[in-house]
Order: sequence, then C-alpha cells, then structure tokens
Amino acid sequence: MTVSVTGRLTSAVTPAAADILFDRHLRVPPDPVAAELRPTSEVDRAHVVMLAERGVVDRETAARLLSGIEELRAQDFAPLRHLPAPRGRYLAYEGHLVATLGEETGGVLHSGRSRNDLNATVLRLQLRRPYDRLLAETDTLGRVLVERGRRWHTTVMPAYTHHQPAVPITYGHYLAGVAAALVRDLDQLDHAGRELGENPLGAGAVGGTTLPVDPARTTELLGFDAPLANSLHAVASRDVVLRLLAACTVLGVLLTRTAHDLQSWTSAENPLLVLPDDLVGSSSMMPQKRNPFLLENVQGKAAAALGALTAATAAMSTARYTNAIAVGTEAVGHLWPALEATTDAVVLLRLMFEGAEPDPGTMLGRATAGHTAATALAERLVVSGVPFRTAHHLVGEISTVALATGRAFGETAAHHLGDRPRDLLDALDPASVAAAAGAGGGPAPASVLAALDDAARDLDRLGAAADARRQTWATAEHALGDAVSTLISRP
Repeated sequence: MTVSVTGRLTSAVTPAAADILFDRHLRVPPDPVAAELRPTSEVDRAHVVMLAERGVVDRETAARLLSGIEELRAQDFAPLRHLPAPRGRYLAYEGHLVATLGEETGGVLHSGRSRNDLNATVLRLQLRRPYDRLLAETDTLGRVLVERGRRWHTTVMPAYTHHQPAVPITYGHYLAGVAAALVRDLDQLDHAGRELGENPLGAGAVGGTTLPVDPARTTELLGFDAPLANSLHAVASRDVVLRLLAACTVLGVLLTRTAHDLQSWTSAENPLLVLPDDLVGSSSMMPQKRNPFLLENVQGKAAAALGALTAATAAMSTARYTNAIAVGTEAVGHLWPALEATTDAVVLLRLMFEGAEPDPGTMLGRATAGHTAATALAERLVVSGVPFRTAHHLVGEISTVALATGRAFGETAAHHLGDRPRDLLDALDPASVAAAAGAGGGPAPASVLAALDDAARDLDRLGAAADARRQTWATAEHALGDAVSTLISRP
C-alpha cells in the first residue's frame, strides 16, 4: 500500500532501511541468559563427548550429564534465569548441574578445562553468525555493483578530482572501481576471520592440562579447522577482534567515501543520479525537500568500527600477555556493536546503489560543460609531436577562452588549432574520448567489462569459501548432535 509521507513524497522509506533505522530497537531483546549459555553449552556437549571417548569420564556419567545439559537447552535455560550469579553466569550454570545431578555427575563437567579456554572458544562460536552476515551483505553489495556496472558501462559522466570535472568516464567505470576496492576489503575480512577456525579448547587456564584431552576431536565436533598449538596463545590472544575491527574500519572508509560521492551526485546542484521516493526522506518543516538521509546514516555507522578499534586496542595494550579481563572481556565488548553498525552501513549503501538511476543527459552535459575532453586533446597534440607541457599550456588557454566567451570547448579548439591536422578534433566529444581510453584500466567498454568480470570472479571465490565455512559448521552441528544422542541412548 502506498503511504503518503508529504505532498512531495509518495512512499515511506524502504522496509529494509526502516528495519535498521526505526524498528530494530523496538524489538524485545533476546534473553541474555540463554544468549550467553547456549554457545557455552555447545562447547560443553563437545567437551563431555570427548571426555567420555577418551575415558576421562565414564560413559554412564557422561550420559547423565549430557541429559541434564540437553534438558536445560530444551527449556532455553529457564531454570537459571533467576539464580544468583555472584561469580558469573557460567559457574551458576555449572552449580545448577551439580545441584540437580549430584557432585559425581555435575562436578566432572569442568575436567581439563578453564573458563579461560572456554571463553576463548565461545567467542569464536558467537562470532560466526554476525561475521557471516557481514560477509554475506558485503558480497550482495559487490554483486549489485557488478550488475549495475554492466548495465551502465557506456553511460558517460565526468570523473571528479578536487570536486571538479576532470576526464570523461562512465558510471559503470565508477561502479567497477568501487567493486574492485570492495572485493579487496571483503578479502581482508575473509582473512581476518580465519582465526575463527582455530580451536582454543584444551589450553586450560594457560598451561594446558595433564588429562588426556583430545583437541582434535572437539575441533571436529565444533566445526573448527584445527586446534591451536600453544596454550598461552590460545587464552592470551584476542587478535581476531582487532583484525576484524581493522578490516571493518578499512571497509568503512570505502563506504563513507562512496556515500560522499552519492551525496554530491544526488544534490539539486549536480543531479547526476535520481533516487526513488523510498530512499529519501522529507523535512518536517520544508515541504519541497527530498533528503537522501540514508547516506548520512551510512557515514555515521561506517565510522563505528574505527572507534571500536581504538578502544579495543587501548584496552588490550594495558594487559600482559596472558589471560586478562581487559583483553577477553573489555576489549571484546567493543566488537559486537561495531560489526552490526558496519553491516548496517553495507546494507544501506547497497539499497542506494540498487535504487539510484543515472540521468544520462545530465551526466553527459556535465562532462561536456566541464571540458573533460581537454586531456585527450593534449595527448593528441603529443602524438603529433608537441611536447606535453607545451600541449598542456595550449589546451589550457583554449579552455580559458571557451569559458570566457561561452563557446563550446570543441568549437574553440577548432578555431585555435585550425592550422593543425583535422583528425586532432575528430571524435573529441566526451563519449568518444571515454570509449577510446582503454589503457591503464580506463573507461573504454572492454576495459570496464573486464574489470567487472574480475570482480565477479573474486566474489565467486570468496563466496565459495563462505559456503564451505557454513557447510563445515552445519556438518559439525549434526555430528555433535548425533554424538550426544548416541551417548545418551547407549551409555
């Protein structure tokens, strides 16, 4: 149904943006007890299965303990919601198992393990979903850029330097450039997240354990790639937090810079792009306004990771290289809102690129009025034997005269260069110049399409890696469930 917002706008903001900006904070937040203990209990399940398989805990005890954990999970940890937790929620959870199952059963849960390696493991499990969502949304943005780049690879516009028209390119060329940078940022996010595949479980408090635990087995059951080889590293380091925040910060810079471009190109003074009503907002006072305010949200949200990186780095730098609350708790706390804000910025910018339509006439007009063919004329003079600096001065004078007289650049050039070969002025319009600029990754159609093909191949490669990760996690989830069920049914 069409919603009238003002007399100027005919629709409300698109639902995907409204969800981020207006609706999310109205939702009932998830139960914090269940949110904390569900991944913890996932680690517990794998740990108990492994202890039983290694003979550290007899299978009957393991079956009773797993049954108690499964019952709590089925109840979404309701019996624990109102328990006092003076030493933390995990110890209250373990205490409940001891109280309900007995010391001989509940008391074996923490064998060969510390909260230190447990917390390091849980962090990696908790990061999977927001990390995967960020990568998925960034991939979607990249594919929008590639698709729109192909659609408009011959739509001529000026490139800008110092906010001034510079040379003729195409809108598709611009989108291909953004896609290339985005792919590199996505690759860095992929690299930063590889630490999520490292299993810290088994490191204990800091020096491992004398019990014959099997980190390779918990690695398999929890969907990790490999156990960490050093127990100190396993509990002391949260570098994955800094690497993810650093990668988000670099991505945020790209998002902010492109948002600045879109702000300029959707302005009344330079309307190269047209936005639909569901991507703009009205003014509460000024009825004529169409404000592309989502771009300001992109800029604000994209900056969140930089602040979080600064705060997390500062917190970690206060601690010695061992398990430390400043590292594992205080620094980590800055990561979650930064991941969400960065993902939101990606989504909002993608909506803008999806909805923005170029105005080819205005784009070409700005490229023509900005004398963007001037550099090409100077280069043609170079080919004819004129030193570049001489050609540079000559063409600069032509541009000055054209602006002063109000005559077209090409007409003025023909007047000043009438004694030179005629082919100097052939195909000097911005569209022809852009189409001829294939060297150096320029805006010629073949060059733009090749760059877009490169970006698409990289997105496919990174997407395949993400699919493989998801498959590993899903396979492990099923394997762990089967292992738990088998132990419970046949202790």
